[in-house]
Amino acid sequence: MWADTYDVENALTRLEQRTVRALTPPLAGTWLLDAACGTGRRLPRTGAKGAHRVVGVDLVFEMIRQAARPGILVGDVRALPCPSRLFHIVWCRLAVGHLPELERVYAELGRVARPGARVIVTDFHPAAARAGHTRTFRDTHGTLHEVEHHIHEAGAHMAAARRAGLELDEVAEPAVGRAVRPFYEAAARLDAYEQQTGTPLVLALAFRA
Repeated sequence: MWADTYDVENALTRLEQRTVRALTPPLAGTWLLDAACGTGRRLPRTGAKGAHRVVGVDLVFEMIRQAARPGILVGDVRALPCPSRLFHIVWCRLAVGHLPELERVYAELGRVARPGARVIVTDFHPAAARAGHTRTFRDTHGTLHEVEHHIHEAGAHMAAARRAGLELDEVAEPAVGRAVRPFYEAAARLDAYEQQTGTPLVLALAFRA
């Protein structure tokens, strides 16, 4: 149901994109994995200034079909169809909240990362969930759907990562502010913007393998 409109940006994805861009090291010459990539909309192009090899993995066939691009594999983030110690950079972006537990996800992210690799995980911020924010999308008919979401505190992320052999480097918690005001304006929800300004929407954690 989400595949056809998955690429439509919103306040959450705008903040997440800016944050991951800042946390990701230069891609030139690297192998990059986007685990649970959806339609692959975040996957950069390969080339002289880009990654040497870019791979996406997703479990939802409709998402992969919508992508219509090479380099996306069918697979579960808890059992990635990739060799061990392959990637220099590993992303898992706004996906772990769809799952009730973190252990197997982090174990797989740690397994496929090369020694010294950068592993970046983003999640819907627990503070946003506690403030009443929900994960939603609109289908092609404009109907609003709420996505089941499991809250994972930062400490739970860090503990699961540590058990997977990953060491925390950075934490970022981008919040509602000027960067996403246009989304509230377009939805005629500036009153909500004033109330929510300062509320963190994204929890982003960067680890070293």
